[in-house]
Amino acid sequence: MTTVPDIDPRGMRHCETTTLGVLLRHEGIDLSEPLLFGLGSGLSFVYWDARNMGFPFLGGRVKPFALTRNLAAALGLELVVRETASARKAWDDVTAPLDGGRPVGLQLDCYYLEYFSSKVHFGGHVVAMYGYDDRDAYLVDTDQQGGAVRTSLSSLAEARAARGPMTARHRSFTLVAPHELPALLPELIVPAVTACAAAFLDPPIANLGHRGIAKAGKLVGSWLRRTDDPQRDLPQAARLMESAGTGGALFRNLYRDFLAECAELIDSAHLRTGHALYAEAATAWTEVAALITRAGESGDARCLAQAATLLTELSRIEREAMQALRHLGE
Repeated sequence: MTTVPDIDPRGMRHCETTTLGVLLRHEGIDLSEPLLFGLGSGLSFVYWDARNMGFPFLGGRVKPFALTRNLAAALGLELVVRETASARKAWDDVTAPLDGGRPVGLQLDCYYLEYFSSKVHFGGHVVAMYGYDDRDAYLVDTDQQGGAVRTSLSSLAEARAARGPMTARHRSFTLVAPHELPALLPELIVPAVTACAAAFLDPPIANLGHRGIAKAGKLVGSWLRRTDDPQRDLPQAARLMESAGTGGALFRNLYRDFLAECAELIDSAHLRTGHALYAEAATAWTEVAALITRAGESGDARCLAQAATLLTELSRIEREAMQALRHLGE
């Protein structure tokens, strides 16, 4: 049996921040989950609906692994990423750092993980691996999934080899901190906040950012007609929004708390405005999820009409929040 010593297997609300927390604490950097998420410019929005999808997907964060790349750049960390089409080389890429005493991050499809509570394919799931034996891999996942968990090596291999939306080619990664650990100063916070705001306010397509939220408001009213099984699909969409490892409210709770921590370090009216508006947005997103669930369970289209109205309002609220935050540091 091989395990990395002195691992703090603390599960958080979101998978990628959970993994980053494990890897960074091993390097002597212990940041709260909101700071990990915010310094990685993690907040976003996407309304995703394609021909090969059974039902639309609402996402509240940047695409998988962008958060990790953003955070590594912000903190000046050495990020080593390995991808391969070979399952054998992929296993060697994991065991080498583990045998050397360093935990490894993995991107995979959570559907195949034996401990996972919801059997839904999601190829952008991320876990930290800190050990293995002849039969099992020792992982850290979100608090919701059990924190320190294990799965068979065969199931891990299936999860890593999966192909489909948001999957990667056996992606594994490690983080190494510089000798001088970065101080959490305004110099780190300001560019992370303003970059996130700029991307949200000026998305390249109408499915993203505040424009994507407005588009969701226009389309959500048709969701009862979009599916043959609304009692399954609408509540599942709402669960993904509210409780699928995100901390609820499509990551707005995490970003609200990030802005609150920033406001303790920087005296800024822009930060206070952004924080107040994201507190309002988080509550409204939870209400949207509840309305979508109710519509699926009851078949009442009026619930979706109310959700549409709220989404239109949320587009305005978040646009105003990001307009304020874009001026942070001026």
